[in-house]
Amino acid sequence: MRILLASQSPRRRELLERMGIKNFTVAAPNVDESVEEGLSPAEMVEQLSRRKAGAAAEKAGPGDLIIAADTVVALDGAVLGKPRDEEDAFAMLSALSGREHHVYTGVTVVQGERAVTRHEETAVVFREISPEEIRGYIATGEPMDKAGAYGIQGLGALLVRGIRGDYCNVMGLPVFRLGRILAEFGIDLLQNKE
Repeated sequence: MRILLASQSPRRRELLERMGIKNFTVAAPNVDESVEEGLSPAEMVEQLSRRKAGAAAEKAGPGDLIIAADTVVALDGAVLGKPRDEEDAFAMLSALSGREHHVYTGVTVVQGERAVTRHEETAVVFREISPEEIRGYIATGEPMDKAGAYGIQGLGALLVRGIRGDYCNVMGLPVFRLGRILAEFGIDLLQNKE
């Protein structure tokens, strides 16, 4: 059985390896990431993770196991994607300053005809951030390819006062949730050696 990760994210690759999955192939399909109006953040990430998994499954073998994920940041129910430019990053980080927001990741695992999709939600609280600090953080380049314009695993950790939930979820892959899904497929990472 081959394990395919339907993502180009270096953070997701790193988290899979930390889970003990060493032998996997990155098979990231290009998919349309538009969604219909009115979906909650949880519904949105579940739909997008299913779409990514389905696209990867089209090129996979019948016994291959596919893992796909999608992450968004939501503030007051509004989804913050990746910033379009530095001005957009500044607006996002200013809005998050001193507030609680929620990170949602949808995870889909597919093998043959079987597919399981779940999501994880983590609450993150930012400290108050000055405009000068925001500009300094943007100047590092770190915010530009991340949902919500920050990376908790990097300098963005300096902005985070606290979290409730799965830290790995904020990085883009809810390790606990994925581990439970893999167990449904007969993969116990605490016993099986990949």
